[in-house]
Amino acid sequence: MKKSSLAFLAGAIVVVGGGVWTMTHHGIEPTGGNKLNGNGPQGPTTVSVIAPKRQDVPVVLQANGTVTPISTVDLHPQTTSTIAKVHIKEGQFVKSGELMFTLDDRTERANLDKAQAQVERDRAALADYERQYKRSMDLLAQKFIAQGAVDTLKSQVDSARAVLQADIAAVRGANVDASYTAIRAPMTGRVGAINVYPGSLVQMTTLLTSVTQLDPITVAFTLPETALAGLMAAQREGAVPVQVTLDNSTLAVNGKLSFIDNTVDPVAGVIRVKAQFDNRDTSLWPGQYVNTKLISHVLKDATVIPQNAIISNTRGTFIYAVDKDQSAKVVNIKRLYAFGDNAAVSGLNGDEQVIVDGKQNLRPGGKVRIASADKPADIKVDSSKQKG
Repeated sequence: MKKSSLAFLAGAIVVVGGGVWTMTHHGIEPTGGNKLNGNGPQGPTTVSVIAPKRQDVPVVLQANGTVTPISTVDLHPQTTSTIAKVHIKEGQFVKSGELMFTLDDRTERANLDKAQAQVERDRAALADYERQYKRSMDLLAQKFIAQGAVDTLKSQVDSARAVLQADIAAVRGANVDASYTAIRAPMTGRVGAINVYPGSLVQMTTLLTSVTQLDPITVAFTLPETALAGLMAAQREGAVPVQVTLDNSTLAVNGKLSFIDNTVDPVAGVIRVKAQFDNRDTSLWPGQYVNTKLISHVLKDATVIPQNAIISNTRGTFIYAVDKDQSAKVVNIKRLYAFGDNAAVSGLNGDEQVIVDGKQNLRPGGKVRIASADKPADIKVDSSKQKG
């Protein structure tokens, strides 16, 4: 009984083992070049390529800037007096030379009248000395007086003439003092806050108001020092156009570059520049933040490729290109200027097949297969309509 049971179990094991061996031996293995277990050779990687383009590329520089007036003048009186009249209002636009404030001028006018009277007195004294000198010359010719008397009269004439000239200069000085009582606009611009009123006592340290020039106006901003050479070359060739836009508006204002600083900031590595704009409609206001854009120079006949074809890592900047044997080769490049989705580069001949898509799976020397541009799209089948 026991022997027959053992024999039955041994036969079952042989049958089961044979079945397992048969299933493994006849199992389905992957076909083709790539094997699922990863031990076989890797097939070519499908990639898409693009040819470099040749075109002129304008180098556009953008930066945030601040609107700054060309000039702002704080008005102070040049004498101690009281305000007689204020001829302007806050925020008013004034023209150069327009009367803004009148000071009490009674003292200055009195001093001017006194100086003018002194001139008239000295002029009369000089005329008298000149008549005496003329008569003495006639008497000297007739030998009625000595030469010494004539010389004395000549000295008196010269002295009276010098006194007259000094008093005329005093009149001019009194006129200058009197002009200080009428304060006029030093330039065309907009008046700021007015800090005095009629009757206010003012001194030389008193701020009356300020006048800011708004047309033309400038925008100050900074650019990286790497742009300095291109800016200098463009400025030598002519006016460099600059465009600004406000943060809350799409309106663009066009001007031109007017100033490049004489030094580069060694800490920030930037250079200060200014652009000048016509501002008749006062669309630009002092202190306002704006976005600036200018073309520093143009890269003539530059080689342009998509930016997503460029790879940058610790080994440098390069692209993958399709070699003659349909393998991926590394071409080192230098990114000259990036704009939008493209970049101007150096290091390419222009006839390469630059790999754009699929490069993440590539290794140098790996085989590639170029995707056909006219490959039909995948057809989607509705599973609900399939028959069991």
